[in-house]
Parts: sequence; structure tokens; C-alpha cells
Amino acid sequence: MAREDTAGRDRVDEMMEGWRAEMPEAATVQLEIIKRAGRLKALVEEVTQSVLGEYGLTYAEFDVLATLRRAGAPYRLKPSQLASRSSLTTGGTSNILQRLTTAGLVEREPDPADGRSSWVCLTQPGARRAEELAVATTEAHGRLLANVPEGTARALADLLREVLLTLGDRAGGPRRS
Repeated sequence: MAREDTAGRDRVDEMMEGWRAEMPEAATVQLEIIKRAGRLKALVEEVTQSVLGEYGLTYAEFDVLATLRRAGAPYRLKPSQLASRSSLTTGGTSNILQRLTTAGLVEREPDPADGRSSWVCLTQPGARRAEELAVATTEAHGRLLANVPEGTARALADLLREVLLTLGDRAGGPRRS
């Protein structure tokens, strides 16, 4: 059922109205979920990129720094662990690690227990930068979502978890991108 009041309508309501009129079989709740999740993702990415641009970093570089920082002291992971705990692929990390190494934010150390392997470690400036970015992006996300009531935000977070678990997206499980 379409909403009557325009003040309570979002872009997805407008799109769904068109689908209901032109091709009702495409106007599904699943499409509404996908489109609203996509809109939310775009809004979050916009504010995140704004913050990261101030620091001259890409989202992928931030993801590496944040993943290493939240791993806890000594802020190091094997490249395969880094890829599995972030939103990156193993192939995509090489160039990112090179840029972060050149910037002095990470370093690679050989693994004395396995000559074929290495560790990726945050440097002290890298740890400070990761912490600055965590605070700055958290503040930006807080400003974006400031008008969303706390109960609504909590309910949405819980519902999204339920959907992701239903889709098989479990902690420690295989990644779906």
C-alpha cells in the first residue's frame, strides 16, 4: 500500500509507486529492503568519504588501519587475516599496503616462525591515525544519524543483524561481498 502523506515518503516510496503502477510484480518488499539499504549505504559512504578526504586516505586504506587497530596490541595481522577481517580481498591488499607503507603508517615484518609469511603491523603514527579516523568517522556518523531516535536505531541494528544471520553472514564464516 502506498503512503498518502508526502512528508513521510522517501525516495524509495516514490520509486515503488512507479513500479506498482507499471509492473506490480516488481514492487516487492525485497526491492524496498534492497533499495533502502543501498540508500543508507550511500549516505554513510558520503559522510565517511568526506572525513577520509580530509586525511588524504581512501576507504580501503582506512579499512586496513582500522582492522589492524581493532586487532589489539601489538596491532599486527598476517595479510590473509587482514583480508578476512576487513572488507578487502587478498588481491586488493597489496597496493593498499604499499601506499600505507610508503606513508609510514604500516610496516611489514617477516614471520620468524614461517619464512614464507609476514606480519602487517601498524606503526606508532599508523595507530594514532587509525584512532583519529575512528573518532572522526564515529562523530560524522553520529551527526548523520542524530535525528534517528535511539530506540529506532537499536531496533534497526537488531533487525539488520537478524537478516544478515538469516542470509548466512556469520562471524568467522566465509565472507560474502
